[in-house]
Amino acid sequence: MRVLVLGAGGKTGGAVVQRAQTAGHQVIAFVHHAGGYDRPAGVDVAEGDATDADAVAAAVAGQDAVIDTIGGRTPYRSNTTLEADVARAVIAAMTRSGVRRLLVTSSVGVGDSLANGTLGLRVLLTTFLRGSTADKAAMERAVTASGLDWTIARPAILTDRPATGTVRTLDPATGEKARRISRGDLAAWLVAQLDDRDNVRRAVTLATS
Repeated sequence: MRVLVLGAGGKTGGAVVQRAQTAGHQVIAFVHHAGGYDRPAGVDVAEGDATDADAVAAAVAGQDAVIDTIGGRTPYRSNTTLEADVARAVIAAMTRSGVRRLLVTSSVGVGDSLANGTLGLRVLLTTFLRGSTADKAAMERAVTASGLDWTIARPAILTDRPATGTVRTLDPATGEKARRISRGDLAAWLVAQLDDRDNVRRAVTLATS
């Protein structure tokens, strides 16, 4: 499968690129500055601003699926719109090119997954993370209204620990708390969804602990 990974230069995006390549997919890494990207062997690179509709459209054309791992760097700013802007550009490009499968990363605490948030996270959502939470919520609204075959991953707090190989999906109705998940485990779950239809048009809360 030809898979475009947005945010490939970040920690989560890098883990997704590696996992998708290991799984046998043909990976195209979308990065802002190709000159500063340490491209893995066998991975193609597309360069551009992920909010630029034309740049995204050029990268999306000919793909089988898109995985968006882009996250804002100013989560405390109330006017941050990066993730929603990227989602809109991606949705427009996919609709134009007829590409159906879209996977995006959000966060626990968005939408009904707030029930899975710990007390500490709830405090962060209204303080340091107030801007990014609103941005992710807007991104999710754009994705769910897109008509595409989307899946939204809502991971717990991300860590750089080694992957455990075991990812739990949490039901908001239970109130079970999502504390953390490694980027490696998140990447493995996202890549697995490329060949799994069970979570199409679902937002899924993920954790390992």
